[in-house]
This record gives sequence, C-alpha cells and structure tokens, in this order.
Amino acid sequence: MENILLIRLKSIGDVAFTLPAVNAIRNNFPSAKITFLTSKENAVLLRGFREVNDVIPIDRAAWRAGNPLRILPEFYCLLRRLRAGRFSLAIDFQGYGETAWLTRLTGSPRRWGSVYGSGRQWAYTRGLKREENIHPADWSLALLQQCGLKTEGNINEFVLPDDARAAARKFFWERKLELSKPTLFLQPFTSSPQKNWPLKNYLALAEHSRSRGRQIIFGGGPADRVTLEAAQLRGVCISAGLPLLVSAGLAELSSVMVCGDTGLGHLAVAQGRRVVMLMMHKNPGACVPFRHPEWALTPSAGIDITTISVAEAAAATEQALSESAG
Repeated sequence: MENILLIRLKSIGDVAFTLPAVNAIRNNFPSAKITFLTSKENAVLLRGFREVNDVIPIDRAAWRAGNPLRILPEFYCLLRRLRAGRFSLAIDFQGYGETAWLTRLTGSPRRWGSVYGSGRQWAYTRGLKREENIHPADWSLALLQQCGLKTEGNINEFVLPDDARAAARKFFWERKLELSKPTLFLQPFTSSPQKNWPLKNYLALAEHSRSRGRQIIFGGGPADRVTLEAAQLRGVCISAGLPLLVSAGLAELSSVMVCGDTGLGHLAVAQGRRVVMLMMHKNPGACVPFRHPEWALTPSAGIDITTISVAEAAAATEQALSESAG
C-alpha cells in the first residue's frame, strides 16, 4: 500500500488550492494512506478534504520564537513522526526552504517538489521549477502530471463538516436570518491591506443590497470586530471572530459571497458557492477563483483596487445573485 505525504504549510487559500491535486492523487492511488503536513492553524481545513486520512500539524510559532528549549522538542517530535511514517512518496506543493528540508527529512525514496529558489533541487528526486504564469491549483496538477500521474477528471470540492454546517445554521436562526431569502456574505478584509477594497464601499454595497430585500452578513477575523462596528450600527449581522469552518458554513448558506483575494473566498469556490472576488488584477498566474476567472472583478485600468466603483461591484453582485438563483 502506498503511504503518501503531502506538504503545504500555508496559507488558507494556498492549502485550498491543493484540493484538485489531492483528489487526483487519490484517483491514482485508490488504496493509499494520504497524510497532509501543514501549519497548526490550517490543520482544521483538512477536515474538509475527504481524501486525506491523517494530518500532521506544525506549530510554526514555536519555531519562529527562536527559543531552543521550544524549537528542539518540536523538531525532534516532528522528525520522529516523519520517519515513523515510512512514506513511499512525499510531495512538496510549496517549495520553500523549510518545506524542502522537511521533504528531505522524510527519507522517502520518492520526493517530488515545486522548486522556487535555486539550490533546493537537492531535496527532491524530482524537482520542477515553479511556473509563475499559471494558477497555483493548475500548477499543483501540472507537477503531478509531469511526474507521471493522471490528472484528468479531478474535482475541486471542499466538504464542510456537519458540525460546522450546524453551527452556521444556528447563527442564522439566532440572528433571525431566513435561509430562503437571498443573502450576501461580505468579507472586506484580506491578509494584505493593499488588496482590500475600502470598507466604506462594502458598507455602500450592503445598503444597496438591503434596499432590495437582501440579508447581509459581514465576516472577518477576531481583530476585525472593532473595525466592523460601523456595519453593526447599521443593523447588519457581524460574524467576525467565528471559527474558520463556521464562517465557511455561512458562506455555504449564503447566496453570494463578495470578498477580496482571501482564503475564505477560495474555500467558498471549492464549496460550489458563487463568489464576486474584488482583485487588483487577473493576469496569468493570479489567484482568481479557480476555473472561474470571470468571477473576479478588477480595475478597468491599472491595479489600484480602490478604483473599482460601488456601481461596478453592485452590478457584478446582481449578476451573481441572478446566476445563483437560476
């Protein structure tokens, strides 16, 4: 039986982009045990990867702390687990220095990897230079294909756990939101401020949609609660700070998600939800919604995301609502 290790430490969106490749691996190795090595904070995502059998989380905060008393126990524990896994194949989808080392430390006889920087080829038995002009999910599939696997007919599907869906339904019930009514899930914030469409524009979009009878939910992380007070004062629901999978449940229950280039948005795409993603550009290799580049709304000129007007976003949202209703 094949014993396969997959590596992608960060981030939410990038882990989600490995989904088609994970499913392709399962198609090639139906009886294999598939283990996924990822950062501790992203380990919960793997609950929605139905083809993954086991997860190895890494506490990268302990590594970055610089304290040998914390680093050494973590390192030896990880090393023991990697060696005990007796992996017949290790695949590094990330290709950074630390993941190259981790791939090599597995001792696997077959080690495939995406190579970003020179000098990392040594870590792999088959290392391929990362192609920057294709979507990250397509590159993971291309890596598998160039290593001899079949990638036809793969699917991009995230399966939300039942408890997360139940918690999302409870959120709707407690806020007196109706599942039968059109609902917009707005996620104004991304990991990089320069990728954010202005919050005032999201508020204007929310008012436009509420005037047409749509329910509004504003999402975000725990740190975004204070920033979203302006939205709360306007009487819309705030879900900032909920666990990631519960937020994914809210996206699944909503008609359309409007967001920036953010991991939760890409996860919603993998859940089969209609998304309007406000982005700086959609050049080859950009992280547009996978297989749906038409769902990305970009500036008509340049890459200044603030030049996207509320009217443009409202029109794209109305079109998305019409498509989701159909």
